[in-house]
Amino acid sequence: MNFQRGRMREEPEINLIALIDVLMVILIFLMVTTTYSKFAELQINLPQATGEKSTTLTNEINIAVDASERYTINNAGIAFSDVDNFAQALRKAAGDQKEPTIIINADAKAPHQAVVNIMEAARIAGYSRITFTTSRK
Repeated sequence: MNFQRGRMREEPEINLIALIDVLMVILIFLMVTTTYSKFAELQINLPQATGEKSTTLTNEINIAVDASERYTINNAGIAFSDVDNFAQALRKAAGDQKEPTIIINADAKAPHQAVVNIMEAARIAGYSRITFTTSRK
């Protein structure tokens, strides 16, 4: 039952204009939403001390911490168990001094948490004058 005998059948075509429009929209969307990340090292310029040495204070407590988290208070080694015990050791080292200056000597490779522990112990002990030592190049 072929009613259209003499007529050739047309091949279906893909509408390329609509396809190009859709691909352009996708391309623009991908270009806008893509993030380009540049991998580089973080460049940090640390400050250096250029001032003169301060006058020697009579009421000072020297606290040192090294890279392996060993603490000393006025050149006497102390085991760090927790911040509260360290605060009591600071009070004992201060003796009858009202407001001693806490001088922190931290090794360059000492963990930040070790320095934060010293600062927290000084806060608990009631000492607000804290300073750090630096070295000249």
